[in-house]
Amino acid sequence: MLTTSPTYTVAWEKLPDDFVLPDDPVDNINQPALAAALTESLQLAEKLPETALTPTNYGICATVNGKIVVKAPDWAFIPNITVSRAEVFRSYTPRLQGEIPAIALEFLSDTDGTEYSVKETYPPGKFFFYEQILQIPNYGIFEPETGALELYRLSETKRYKLEPVNEQSRFWIPEMQLFLGVWKGTRENRQGYWLRWWDEQGNLLLWGTERVDQERQRAEEERQRAERLAAQLRAAGIEPNL
Repeated sequence: MLTTSPTYTVAWEKLPDDFVLPDDPVDNINQPALAAALTESLQLAEKLPETALTPTNYGICATVNGKIVVKAPDWAFIPNITVSRAEVFRSYTPRLQGEIPAIALEFLSDTDGTEYSVKETYPPGKFFFYEQILQIPNYGIFEPETGALELYRLSETKRYKLEPVNEQSRFWIPEMQLFLGVWKGTRENRQGYWLRWWDEQGNLLLWGTERVDQERQRAEEERQRAERLAAQLRAAGIEPNL
């Protein structure tokens, strides 16, 4: 017996005002910190356009075969929204209110495997929804406890393909012109693995505290340089004019 692939009618409709969004709590305390860290470095590096949106646990919607589907990635980057931010206060509908997200990220916290779900029937699984319905070009699944990061990229056949890392163990995200990778260290009293951005030249996009530390170190080096110069002048019988 011949089998045919199922077809899906996808519509991009505004979420009704009376639609009750899921009120699921964040899985664990680390997820907001991981998401905030991704956004902060983009903003400080001026890689976050005014029309961009970086939602965290925020509903991204589509209507599939007449039924509204809402999924909330742990973090996503939407390059451009075409409506006011007031219009996307509750949720976001791609194509209707702006572009498809360039990347969606899920932070593993449980073992139920929902991040890998390819369930096609309503409500569809996350993996299937991001791949087949939204067609997000990059989908990352990050395990904060071990630092494992998987990056799936939408292929020409509109299927996710697991991407290999480069020599620095990072993934190139062409839509953002940035590398995404894993970094180990401390931020906000959390010691562990973090997702970080690097530019095309391999420079790490810094957080605010790192920038402050960098400026402090630069000022200290300048002070020491000035002291050495003054000592050299005095040794030569010249009183420096500080």
